[in-house]
Amino acid sequence: MSDTPKPPLRIGLFATCLMNLFRPTIGFAAAKLLEDAGCILCVPQGQTCCGQPGYNSGDNGSARALAKQVIATFEDYDYVVGPSGSCMATIRHDYPVLLAEDHEWRDRATAVAAKSWELTSFLVDVLGITSVQARLDGIVTYHDSCSGLRGLGIKGQPRQLLAGVEGLTLHEMTDSEVCCGFGGTFCVKYPEISVKMVDDKIRNIRETGADTLIGGDLGCLMNIAGRLSRNGSPIRVFHTAEVLAGMAEGPGIGDGRS
Repeated sequence: MSDTPKPPLRIGLFATCLMNLFRPTIGFAAAKLLEDAGCILCVPQGQTCCGQPGYNSGDNGSARALAKQVIATFEDYDYVVGPSGSCMATIRHDYPVLLAEDHEWRDRATAVAAKSWELTSFLVDVLGITSVQARLDGIVTYHDSCSGLRGLGIKGQPRQLLAGVEGLTLHEMTDSEVCCGFGGTFCVKYPEISVKMVDDKIRNIRETGADTLIGGDLGCLMNIAGRLSRNGSPIRVFHTAEVLAGMAEGPGIGDGRS
């Protein structure tokens, strides 16, 4: 048996559209966590949107074109990792379906899907990391996003990592697994229902006594943070990656300065 150490994993970081446009700090936080874990990190310049908005709206042609672009950009990396259950669930589950009838692309889609992971799940389930060096003083509560929870089984992984953050106390909210009302295009198509859902979520957040909300999908966090801000709430909102990387000391999501 050879004692030669394995080379570090080459990770392609999937920079989501919302992160890129509204909260680049999440990308820097994800990069720090992956590099601290010993990975070689790359952020391919050719990447695009994962195609989920088009796919969810029935525009399968555009979704397929974007899927092919993502596959071609990332297929040479050991893993594809992104700080979003929503985008990574699209790559993991929807790409093989979208390209199932395309003989040139279906095997490539399946191969990329198999090595695509949401950030906290990758750290815990693939790398076996159980704790990180970070601090956040305060009481926090956690929102489980629909795509991450139901699509990728992300529940215990972020909580396991957050448990090791110094100064952090987690108070679970009622119905943490219930949708916040964002749902991508859902909030545009059904705004009245969406507002009712996010108001219910905010009530549950407040009842925990938390001063900070944490979650793993920026779409959910922007939706909740926007409603909190309009209601004059002082509760801050951060992505899980920002907290785990020790980068949650500045402005929170949706406070008008981020």
